[in-house]
Amino acid sequence: MTPEQRLADAFVALAGSTADGSSDVPGPLSVLAQRAPALLGAHAATVVFAPGGYDAAHAAGSDPQVSHLEHEAIGWREGPGHDCHRAGAGPWAQAALTGRPARQRWPHYTPRALRLGYTHVVALPLRERTVTSGALVLLSGAQRAFSPATLVLGRSLADFTAVILERAREADHSRNLTTQLEHALISRVVIEQAKGMLATRWAVPLDEAFDLLRKHARSRQRPLRDVAREVIEGRADLDDLTDR
Repeated sequence: MTPEQRLADAFVALAGSTADGSSDVPGPLSVLAQRAPALLGAHAATVVFAPGGYDAAHAAGSDPQVSHLEHEAIGWREGPGHDCHRAGAGPWAQAALTGRPARQRWPHYTPRALRLGYTHVVALPLRERTVTSGALVLLSGAQRAFSPATLVLGRSLADFTAVILERAREADHSRNLTTQLEHALISRVVIEQAKGMLATRWAVPLDEAFDLLRKHARSRQRPLRDVAREVIEGRADLDDLTDR
């Protein structure tokens, strides 16, 4: 497979990772982490996604060891992925892990990465529009920096992944909102039906019937919808509802 074919295949795989409309965050992250090393000349890659902050962050790696490293970095609140996420669209900082600056900057991350055999790292932001939601981290054991062309391509992959994740989150939010509205509408219909039944039975205005229904539900600390459904289904003690 040519480099162009591998790149096209990676974009197709990323697009297909949420093709079912789900908001499965690990899917796109895993695809990006697994495909990035071969495409970008890295020995390993990790991805961190934390749109709501690091208390609910997700991470994936091209192998179990670097995946574990990134999860630990989330807990430490340090490492190139963490710094890149905080910096947003700032410079793409490459770092040699063998030098003192890296050890001082990332006292936990650096020795762990070195023990895994990685000497250079670069982090690229996962950015959608003006929002940075995470980072793609490339690790290398070679004594050389990543080329500018590699970083541009890596940024494109990271941005594409960020767009996919954001669209999936938006779709999930829309589904949740629709479900909430449906439940609210059903509850309203049930309550209106119960109110009408009580108003007819007691020959009182609708507002008074509703007040009695609500008072009954509150006095027993029960949801109004549940009491209304019992009225409709004939399971409610209607005489008890007239406690006035």
